Amino acid sequence: MDRKYRVGILGATGTVGQRFLQLLERHPQFEVTALAASERSENKTYAEACAWRLPGEIPAFARGMRVESPRPPLDCDLLFSSLPSDMARDVEESFAQAGYPVISNSSACRMQKDVPLLIPEVNPDHLRLLEKQRAGRKFEEGGLLVTNPNCSTIMIALALAPLHRRFGVEAAMVTTLQALSGAGYPGVASLDITDNVLPFIENEEEKIESETLKILGRVDTEHIEPAPIRVSAQCHRVNVADGHLAAIRVKLARHASLEEVREALASFTALPQQLRLHSAPAQPILVREEPDRPQPRRDRDAGGGMSVTIGRLRSDRVLDYRFVALSHNTIRGAAGAAILNAELMIAMGNLAVQAAQSYGRESR
Repeated sequence: MDRKYRVGILGATGTVGQRFLQLLERHPQFEVTALAASERSENKTYAEACAWRLPGEIPAFARGMRVESPRPPLDCDLLFSSLPSDMARDVEESFAQAGYPVISNSSACRMQKDVPLLIPEVNPDHLRLLEKQRAGRKFEEGGLLVTNPNCSTIMIALALAPLHRRFGVEAAMVTTLQALSGAGYPGVASLDITDNVLPFIENEEEKIESETLKILGRVDTEHIEPAPIRVSAQCHRVNVADGHLAAIRVKLARHASLEEVREALASFTALPQQLRLHSAPAQPILVREEPDRPQPRRDRDAGGGMSVTIGRLRSDRVLDYRFVALSHNTIRGAAGAAILNAELMIAMGNLAVQAAQSYGRESR
C-alpha cells in the first residue's frame, strides 16, 4: 500500500478549515497530522477551539489534536491553507520558504505572476509556472505555493472552459447569487439578509473578472497570457446556506448550434477523470434539461459536491447563449478544490520530492 502524505491545515477552525477535515477524514492519500489557527485557539484541543458548524460531528481523529501556531515548523509533508487573506500572504510564504508545499484557498497570492491559479480540469499545464517560482524565490527545496480560485470563479471558469476550447469565448456576462457560507462564520447579520438580497460582495466581481482570464490563459515557463475574453460580473448575497448560482451569458468566437454547445458541456472530461483522482467527479459538468434546475438545495451536492450543474441552456437574443450554473461553494469552491489540486500534483510528480524528504520525520 502506498504511504500517506501527512498534511497540515492552516486556519483549521474556520468554515473552510472544517470542510477540509470533513473531506480528509477517510482520504486514501492524506492523513491530517497538524492543525494551526489563530492565537485564541493555540494550545487548545481542536474540540475546545472549534465551534463546529457543519452537519455531523467533529471527525473523531481531530477532536483531541492540539491546535498550533500558524508558523513553521509543523509536523506534515504539505499544507492546505484556509487563512484569511489579510494574514495568508506572509504566513503561506513563510512556510514555502521553509520548504513546505502550500496549497491555498486564500486570495492573497492568486494573481502573483509565478503562482499557478489551478483548476485541474481546466489548466493543469499552469503548473509549469512552478519552474519560474523555484528559480525566482528563495524557497527551500520542496517549497512551493499553488492556489485555487475564488469559489464563484471556479464554477464560472469550469463552465466556460469547454466552450472556449471548442468554439472560443469572446465575452461573458455573469450574475451570481451567492450562499451565506461564502461569507464565513458568523458572516452576514440575520437582519441584513432576512427578507433581503445584498447586491454587493466586496472584491468579488473583480476576482471573477481577473481570475477567469488567468485560468483560461495560455502559459509558458515564464508567464501566463490572459485569455482575450471580456468578462463582466455582478455579485449578490442571498439567503441560501450553501451553493453558489450564476446566470451566465456568452458570446462565442465562431458559430455553434445549441446542440453543439450542450454536447460540449455534457461530454467534458479532462485529466483528473483520466487519472481517476480520488476527489474528481466522473462528470465535472452535469447538464440538466428541467426548466427549473439547477437549485442549490437539490443540486449543490452533485458529484460529491465537486460537479458543476448547468441548466436552462438557451439561445440568447443579446449574446449567443445563456445558462445557469451551480456548484457547492465550500467543496468545489474551496476545500475540495484544494484537495483535488494536491491529488493532481502528486499524480504529476510535483510533490514527490518533498514527500520523500519528509517521510519519517517527526518534526521539521
